[in-house]
Amino acid sequence: MSLSISLFGKKLKNPLFLPSGIVNEIADHRLAVEAGVGCLVLKSITLEKREGNPLPRVIKFDSGFINSVGLRNPGLFEAKRQIKEFLKKHTTPTIISVFATLVSDFQKLVDELVELSPFAIELNLSCPNVFDEFGQMLSTKTKMVYQVVKAVKKESKNIPIICKLSPNVENIGQVAKAAEEAGADAISAINTLASGMVIDIKKRKPILGAKKGGISGKAIKPLAIAKIYEIYEAVKIPILGMGGVSCWQDAVEMMMAGATLVGVGSAVYLHGWKIYQEILDGLNNFIRLEKIPNIKSLIGMAH
Repeated sequence: MSLSISLFGKKLKNPLFLPSGIVNEIADHRLAVEAGVGCLVLKSITLEKREGNPLPRVIKFDSGFINSVGLRNPGLFEAKRQIKEFLKKHTTPTIISVFATLVSDFQKLVDELVELSPFAIELNLSCPNVFDEFGQMLSTKTKMVYQVVKAVKKESKNIPIICKLSPNVENIGQVAKAAEEAGADAISAINTLASGMVIDIKKRKPILGAKKGGISGKAIKPLAIAKIYEIYEAVKIPILGMGGVSCWQDAVEMMMAGATLVGVGSAVYLHGWKIYQEILDGLNNFIRLEKIPNIKSLIGMAH
């Protein structure tokens, strides 16, 4: 049975995608292409080059990971060159992710990157790893989300805009609705849960170089499901869902909550790139055995 699904008028071979930030180097996203993803999201790009937070940046704990990479990236112009090369080599639909703290900087990033004609551009409004440096996350403020999306839509031409939201809000449906009203073409949720810390009891200090970081992996899946369910009830635009997916059952659950596409990120660290095919095989079997007409029928089934 076909697992193909449509997004932004384009047919994707399956609903699985690689979320932003799992792979650091732009060229290395080929690993996701080789793993058979339906689409992928590149690491977030900022105007200026960023070295990121001090090492170590990622640590494992019992139920997942805590990361504090700090948006390490080569900056807009070098990233643009690398992305251009990547898009020449690979036909898998590719979403460019951008991060800024000023509306005008988001506009500059989008204005430059639409020239590459990506599948879509994701506005990362919710990175928890630069919270202390830049102040409150944009996606915790409904008005700010509206303003950023509205401004960016003037630069985006015909390229779809995806708004990536934080789970660290009381009413994520309200925030998603503001993004939709401003012209967002899809919602991406959830980003990592902020903030977590692990202390080395022998050294008597936090393990992460930046002390705190965003929590991802299995531990956040129930939260992700609840937030996606809430967003689905608030908006009509598609949802790119992610957060703790590590098996086909998780993917089904996320789609039933309302996700059109399902991101698999931290599970790659634990199970390797084969995890994508394992989830796709499970999805196929589930649909066949449950006599579900197609993969699209799963979207929002739990409502």
